[in-house]
Amino acid sequence: MGFVADTAKKAVFWTYPRTSWQWDVLCVLILVFIFLTPKSWFENSAYQRTHMGQATIMVDTDVVGTQLDKTEIERRARQKAGRPGAQVTVVREAYDASGRLIAYEVDIR
Repeated sequence: MGFVADTAKKAVFWTYPRTSWQWDVLCVLILVFIFLTPKSWFENSAYQRTHMGQATIMVDTDVVGTQLDKTEIERRARQKAGRPGAQVTVVREAYDASGRLIAYEVDIR
């Protein structure tokens, strides 16, 4: 096996002794990944995102209709989330690639 393949195999299977400089480099790389990775890489999909007690619920337009009836949209979002006493913070329109309104994104707490 070549030098590069052998080094990659040792790094992947973590076969370096604990007191070696290679061990220290691997530990530093892991810490760099943990602390410098953007939070956006780990966000859930836009359909059901929860973050610190806040949730984003998608309410389809076929359920509500294409006219913006904010009260009905909020009621459907609370019902879908199973949280009747939730506070609605934001209602956004979601469009498909052709520009047609397909749903409402509702942020609730």
